[in-house]
Amino acid sequence: MKIARHSKILEIIENNEVETQEELAEELRKSGFNITQATVSRDIKELRLIKTLSESGKYKYATIRPQGSELVDKHVKVFTEAVLSIDYASNIIVVKTIPGAAQGAAAAVDAMNLGEIVGSIAGDDTIFAVARSEKKAIEMVEKFRKLVE
Repeated sequence: MKIARHSKILEIIENNEVETQEELAEELRKSGFNITQATVSRDIKELRLIKTLSESGKYKYATIRPQGSELVDKHVKVFTEAVLSIDYASNIIVVKTIPGAAQGAAAAVDAMNLGEIVGSIAGDDTIFAVARSEKKAIEMVEKFRKLVE
């Protein structure tokens, strides 16, 4: 449940200008999470969210761009705990996750800075990642599978 909640938080702050913990808690409730402000506070701390100035001049929650290996390790942990299956078709890698966790797992893929991946897109429980070639897709599927084993 925590992984799904964290994934939803990342999705919410990516798509909305959330200024307060109360606003974030309300958005989570709208998405079906029964949550308290104290839990939201802990989640913000665990996800290492920061407040940044938005284009509208208001402060909003945002993620810290991964730079250190500690944060990348956390992303990898989210990936390994969320992934159910990995497959490919041609140069497209398809990653199935537990419901609500695809955003967090896709953030992990992005944080790994893999040159073999051109880009990725995530829904609720599925990630599509485009590899540079079918050969690279096969290599990435093997790499991802090793991570989750």
